[in-house]
Amino acid sequence: MSMRSQARRQRRFQRRAGITLCFGGTLAALSASAWAQSETPAAPPAASAPAAASEPATASPGNDNAAANTTPTTTLAPIVIVGTTPLLGIGTPLSQVPANVQTIRAADIEQQHRQTLTDYLAQNVPSVSIADAQGNPYQMNLTYRGFTASPLLGTPQGLSVFVDGVRVNEPFGDVVNWDLLPQQAIDTMQIIPGSNPTYGFNTLGGALSITTKNGKDDPVGEAEISGGSWGRKAAQIEQGGTVGSNLDYYFTANALNDNGWAEQNESRIRQAFGKLRYTDANTTISLSGGGADNDLHGTQTIPRSFLNNFKQPYTYPDQNQNTVGYLTLSGDHYFNDHVELSGNAYYRHFRNTNTSSNVNDDYGTIDDDGNVDTLQATNEQSVVSTDSYGASLQLTLLGKLAGMENQFIAGMAVDAANSRFQQSSQDAAFTASRATIGIGDFEQQTYAKTHNTNYGIYFSDTLSLTHQWSLTLAGRYNWADATIGDESGTQPSLDGHHTFSRFNPAVGINWNPTPALTAYATYNEGMRSPTAIELACADPAAPCSLPNDFISDPSLQPVISKTYEIGARGKIGSNTTWSAAMYSTTLDNDIEFISSNGAGSSQGFFQNVGRTRRQGVELAGQTKLGPVTVTGSYSYVDATYRSTWTESSPSNSSADANGNITVNSGDHIPGIPATTVKLRLDYSATPKWRIGTNLTWRGSVYAQGDENNQDANGKISGYLLIDMDTSYQVTKQLQVFASVSNLLDKRYASFGALGQNFFTGPGNTFNGANPVNEQFVGPGAPRGFWMGLRYAWK
Repeated sequence: MSMRSQARRQRRFQRRAGITLCFGGTLAALSASAWAQSETPAAPPAASAPAAASEPATASPGNDNAAANTTPTTTLAPIVIVGTTPLLGIGTPLSQVPANVQTIRAADIEQQHRQTLTDYLAQNVPSVSIADAQGNPYQMNLTYRGFTASPLLGTPQGLSVFVDGVRVNEPFGDVVNWDLLPQQAIDTMQIIPGSNPTYGFNTLGGALSITTKNGKDDPVGEAEISGGSWGRKAAQIEQGGTVGSNLDYYFTANALNDNGWAEQNESRIRQAFGKLRYTDANTTISLSGGGADNDLHGTQTIPRSFLNNFKQPYTYPDQNQNTVGYLTLSGDHYFNDHVELSGNAYYRHFRNTNTSSNVNDDYGTIDDDGNVDTLQATNEQSVVSTDSYGASLQLTLLGKLAGMENQFIAGMAVDAANSRFQQSSQDAAFTASRATIGIGDFEQQTYAKTHNTNYGIYFSDTLSLTHQWSLTLAGRYNWADATIGDESGTQPSLDGHHTFSRFNPAVGINWNPTPALTAYATYNEGMRSPTAIELACADPAAPCSLPNDFISDPSLQPVISKTYEIGARGKIGSNTTWSAAMYSTTLDNDIEFISSNGAGSSQGFFQNVGRTRRQGVELAGQTKLGPVTVTGSYSYVDATYRSTWTESSPSNSSADANGNITVNSGDHIPGIPATTVKLRLDYSATPKWRIGTNLTWRGSVYAQGDENNQDANGKISGYLLIDMDTSYQVTKQLQVFASVSNLLDKRYASFGALGQNFFTGPGNTFNGANPVNEQFVGPGAPRGFWMGLRYAWK
């Protein structure tokens, strides 16, 4: 944020609350975690308030009149500004936001030198956990309050992710490809919990809003190299600055090669991002763009009987090649101190090429003519290509309503996307190492085209009833249109057209009895419309294979979320902050992928399964004791089904003769840990030397396929991880840093699914005639160590 925009925001909030804002170099000056924040008290402004807080004026010697006329000013604590809509606009003080918002700065991320953004969030943010379902660190499932943002097609998605106001959930499946986000370009991240309707589709359990850096607020110039375990080598460069008084620029690029800790999970990452901005006293216009070209290999889950060598793959190859290119034009203009107009327009091209090896589940079966299926495996190739584009416009009005300070926001957004999906299959056989060797050519199975258009009209109004009480009302009308077409001419049942619409409301109230305490309560609703991949794979009579095959598109109902939350946050003394929240989110018409042959099989269909619920508690705090800063959190999530339904799970030991299990109300949803505890210690040993430690406890989870919680294998055990990081400032320009993950070399698993192990022969060779029901798990990485150098020239 430029100094001019800081001054503008200060003038607006002075008129609203009679306070002086003090901003740092980023969106707000926050502590390392910013889980609990105190608010600046309302106070009458000075007669002539400066653009930023300043020291009291000092009279010149002998000038009695100057001394008599000097008006002392007071430096107040920083105020946290929260973006309560995808377009930040003026923003809202945290004291008036009825939610347990969590804010992370760039410095917090850079300090720990984490390889991935999901890893940082899992080790530091309350109610966040990750699960390794694909065997690659850049393809983790991230869960927040029991809701998932995943790169895996078919995973029920419940979180929306925005970068500079642009939604980056891919239109085809709503997946989030974490490897495409430019981590080094992140200035701030805000996690907005609940079903905030202004964030639009897929905000069932929360939204992650990312703001990128700019050259005026981040006039950096630095380069970094690092390396260590598993052959990992990484390099990045970053440069920002200004040209004259109105232009600024920012650019970053990075490259990483990693052989992977397992036998078949190497990664190659290439990312770049840039931004050019024009700013003057009332207007900001920016053009940003970037791209990525990544090659990611995974090891899949492996049966428990394979854990004597937890680095081995079940089958391979399994590869995802992700490429993206995007442009965003955004701007805002202040017509006066009471009226601001902001907006953006974007274009994004995404392409995913997936190659996967699969066991032939029909091995050994006999067809109607008496022929025995002796095919061991298949290789599947799929390509998803999406061009998405859209625009948003938002108006913010500051004024008075019935004599009370009021902020009114109204906006509209349109997002459209054209996707093409092609899938081909090849017969294959397994080698002794369980690699697949193709037999014959790939044959096209599906060629589908989808078009999505989403419209949204929203508003948010924050009314300051008194200096202590504020009321927030918000709502959004969503309208979604999805068209699916068969491009091959061989699957006419795939053709279909679906529309969904709904108005989602929200109401919240905040109470600030003292400057050190805020309490709030809120209720809000959200909506997720079925994606094209769900609509095209929703027929129980014609199960499909994910992510590779579409059959037909019977209708599904949209998922509706309803969230209640109460909480408080505050400050004790000058060095301790805290927060507490209780919440409950109920989903109606939740969508699940119902496997036709157990959780270990990709064959199945999507189905509305009735009602599910996530409810829980969050406690967090931070205190500074001399050179030591301690940050901790406790999270409890009770995620349960609230309806009764039946699914096929023949690998579940409690399945009936037909391989079915009955899921009852009260059964726990697999993959969601009930308890997470996180502790972060930062110790400044000297002015130049810093040491940090993360301790993370994650509770046990049920495996997929054990939705009735009755399988004899039991839960996937919980685990404790200890990570460490340190840095030493050799000179003003040169920094040396190092980090170690999984310090105790703990053997653990973060994900599980029930399935059949077809490799029960000598040396785990193929034995398709005698598969064994087992619990498959996603092993975690062993201990790893890295070190690097960072050189700054500005």
